[in-house]
Amino acid sequence: MRTFAAVLISLLISAPLAAQKNKPEPLTESQQDQIAEAGIVPAARVGLYVKFIDDYSETIKGLATRAHTEARVRRLNGELQNFSALMDELGDNLDVYSERKADIRKALKPLTEGVERWQQTLHGLPSEPGFELSLKDALDSASDLSDQARQLTADQEAYFKAHPDEKDQDRYEPK
Repeated sequence: MRTFAAVLISLLISAPLAAQKNKPEPLTESQQDQIAEAGIVPAARVGLYVKFIDDYSETIKGLATRAHTEARVRRLNGELQNFSALMDELGDNLDVYSERKADIRKALKPLTEGVERWQQTLHGLPSEPGFELSLKDALDSASDLSDQARQLTADQEAYFKAHPDEKDQDRYEPK
């Protein structure tokens, strides 16, 4: 009975650890440090995310032209998953900045241009078994981010036109 209890306890403890292990982390430690150093400066953080997503896009482009091997398919699948996760993370940050009325208009233009590049990269990938689900997720994430950036640009232009005294701020502070 004690053996059964010990096995059961060890299984219960190891299950969350296995789940944590499988969750991909799209940013390297160095990139995480750069994001942390940017702190609460929204435009700087958006710029870093654009740069890091561009890096993934270039990697994906490079993998697309390689010989069709199982290793390439696995690598593309992983890169696409990280690519999607990073775009989703950027979208979450944009939601926060939008709620705070942070002035990120200068960062939105490079973001919008970046999303167009990323979508071109994704649409240029061949449809192959092994990463089609990750490709679909990446296309959905890019489309969502494109819509969000366009809407946020329009919202920001309207808001800061109506509130010119609040431009260039990092967050909304009631007066």
